[in-house]
Amino acid sequence: MTESVDIKILLTGGGSGGHVYPLLAVAEELKKLAVDEKLVLEFDYLGPHDAYAALLEKENINVKTIFTGKLRRYLSIQNIFDIPKFFLGLLQALFAVWWIMPDVIFSKGGTGALPVVIAGWFYMVPVIIHESDAKPGLTNLLSSWFSKRVAVSFEAAQRYFNPKKTALVGVPVRKSVFSGNVDQAVAKEALGFDAKRPLVLVLGGSQGSTRINEFIITNLENILKESQVLHQAGSVNFGDTERIGQFIVKGLPLEVAKKTRYRVAQYLEVGEMANALGAADLIICRAGSSTIFEAAAFGKPMILIPLEEAANDHQRVNAYEFARGGGGIVIEEANLLPGLFMTQLRTILGNPQKLTQMSAASQKFYKPGAAEAIAQEIWRMAQ
Repeated sequence: MTESVDIKILLTGGGSGGHVYPLLAVAEELKKLAVDEKLVLEFDYLGPHDAYAALLEKENINVKTIFTGKLRRYLSIQNIFDIPKFFLGLLQALFAVWWIMPDVIFSKGGTGALPVVIAGWFYMVPVIIHESDAKPGLTNLLSSWFSKRVAVSFEAAQRYFNPKKTALVGVPVRKSVFSGNVDQAVAKEALGFDAKRPLVLVLGGSQGSTRINEFIITNLENILKESQVLHQAGSVNFGDTERIGQFIVKGLPLEVAKKTRYRVAQYLEVGEMANALGAADLIICRAGSSTIFEAAAFGKPMILIPLEEAANDHQRVNAYEFARGGGGIVIEEANLLPGLFMTQLRTILGNPQKLTQMSAASQKFYKPGAAEAIAQEIWRMAQ
């Protein structure tokens, strides 16, 4: 016999892990509330068909897809194809939301979210949206007109939304991110590194950053003189990155190679990523909001290299917003030169006091309890 459902939550948002992982973090907290209240909760997801659907289904979230068209603030030949897709997606969303009839819709923005938000507004379903970046995307700016509540991660983002319905909460971070070893030395050893030497963690993302990967490999010999390196390179050109990296390590002078550890991975599983964040002394990464907040949760100093082609230039804005607090430095791609990079790397790793100050600033930037706060608000709206 099928168990009757007390509350239905519809999730939407997509295009990247930065949209999907916060949805999972909030869903995790909502499940806890449902257990405490002895209520049956049902989750549905409505959005674009992408590689993250399997992650949602793994968490018992029913996945339904719609056509999606990217919203642009500029003229493009692609608008000819995407505008019809948007309206087709809106029609699909109107039927899907009517069929599901959720109690609340939670949107993370991104591709495909706006049709779902508009459909929810049409059926008078309360909508709450979350904006991860310091400079909001067009989808969330438009979605805010149809929403009851807006949650933001960066203080700078508040000015873009109606202050009466906006709250600063931070980025929802999955509990699994904190499942690693708390002790830094133990975490280093768990990953196969020397506990007494500095460790630089390079995060290239799931697909990988060709620019960062090439730069790290080109300068690997000098970097390894200063620290150990755990390099998460992503799927793009992983084979070449691994092969060249190992070739460089083997060619190092014996006295350097003996105290050198370099490891490259295409992807870090949940447990490994938790250990990696705990083990790192310094993180080199892009400036996506989820990456920044997950690293800041561990109080890690960062060298941020924002993606130049990021929509709405949001990564550059994120990077400088974080760096303003003292937890990191920003090197834009145009300035990513060996001399400047190595100077910054030596300045940070060679100065324990500076490293401690940056770590404290990074930890201060993190806002704990974001997933819980959003889940509580969704729960209140669903009653």
